[in-house]
Amino acid sequence: MKKFEFKVLKKSKFARLGLIQTHRGNIETPAFMPVGTQATVKACTIDDIKKTGSQIILSNTYHLMIRPGVERIEHAGGLHEFMNCDLPILTDSGGFQVMSLSKLNKIDKEKGAIFNSHIDGKKFYLSPEESIRIQLGLNSDIVMVMDECPKKTNDYQIIDKSMNLSLYWAERSKKAFGNNPHKALFGIVQGGLFKDLRLKSLNGLLKIGFDGYALGGLAVGETQGEMFTVLEDIKEHLPDNKPHYLMGVGTPNDILGAVKRGIDMFDCVLPTRSGRTGLAFTWQGRVNIKNNKYQNDNTPLDPECKNLNLNKYSKNYLNHLFNTNEILGSMLLTLHNINFYQELMKAIRENIQNDTFDAFHDKYIDKL
Repeated sequence: MKKFEFKVLKKSKFARLGLIQTHRGNIETPAFMPVGTQATVKACTIDDIKKTGSQIILSNTYHLMIRPGVERIEHAGGLHEFMNCDLPILTDSGGFQVMSLSKLNKIDKEKGAIFNSHIDGKKFYLSPEESIRIQLGLNSDIVMVMDECPKKTNDYQIIDKSMNLSLYWAERSKKAFGNNPHKALFGIVQGGLFKDLRLKSLNGLLKIGFDGYALGGLAVGETQGEMFTVLEDIKEHLPDNKPHYLMGVGTPNDILGAVKRGIDMFDCVLPTRSGRTGLAFTWQGRVNIKNNKYQNDNTPLDPECKNLNLNKYSKNYLNHLFNTNEILGSMLLTLHNINFYQELMKAIRENIQNDTFDAFHDKYIDKL
């Protein structure tokens, strides 16, 4: 099997054009990963996802361990066979959902996260070793270390304690991962909004050694300006020969600003969730298709859309679908949004290649 490898092909200041090589295929970066939380990208088939130009998707360890369970997926041959997906798959560690979904959870340094399922209240223990075991059982291509993702707070002591715990769990995750050269293990930089804690976390992870470095603990309620400050503080310290992944982000202008600050990989539920609720992302800005002003608008949703012939459906028709609760409306807008995100990523890559990224960023940062 081909080893996991990453190389930077070109830089435009801190924006990077790169290539991730996996045994399941190559991933051009900067890249956006559609989120297939429960082994499905909601309202889309894998074939449709591939037609948008998506080269990797994300799935969720927490949700899959609860339903249907890793054993059932292993019995099917792994996550790729289970969901009929031949794209590379990244699985998160489950730490974020422990924070966001469970009202009753306890963090134990040695045992990991002890929590009750949001489905039936069943108790689960998710240690670093168990998180890695589950992800290897799912047979994902990029595995994330187990971390604690604290809620947003300005309490330095809370973030410091959490960051040190995540470093301890990262070391245990690395040992549990073992020797899997055709897979990748990413470390997760924590530290909240505190520059010194972010750098301490990164330096600790660099000593352990990982195939990629993610920034966690963002997209938890901070402002865009606060997020960009964190990226500014760390951009010169991230290793140049490894991919940089900003977890759970974000809007199109979040992505533009993060690419400018050295980020290579993104994931977010926003394009799919927005598509299901009637919000479209377009090159002209955001469109709430349920608005009455579109009832007699027979123009396409986005005249600049270049893929999938999505413009054969008018705003008038889409407005009708949403206002009559037809499933097709959610399907079409979800696919449109994922396609828009992939068109954005392609345009970002082309502009880095052509040394025009700064102008492209300035043109769209306040528009999208």
